[in-house]
Amino acid sequence: MGIELLTEEQYRELQKLGNFDTKTSSWVRTPSDIRKLGGALFADFRYGHVFVYHNGAQSYYGVRAFRGSLRV
Repeated sequence: MGIELLTEEQYRELQKLGNFDTKTSSWVRTPSDIRKLGGALFADFRYGHVFVYHNGAQSYYGVRAFRGSLRV
C-alpha cells in the first residue's frame, strides 16, 4: 500500500495535531533489534501524555490498529 508505520517520534508529533488513541492504542514502528526478538511497540494518549508500551508481535487486540504515513 505504500504506507509506513509511524515512528515513536512521529506519533508524538501527531498528538500535537489532535488527541488520537484516547480510548484505543496503535502499533508503531519497532526498531529492528526488538523485532528480531519478537517484540513490537504500541502507543496511546492518556492523561495528556503519550505512552509507549511493548508486547509480543504475535499479540492480537481487536481495538489496536496502526498509525502510518503515506507520502504523495
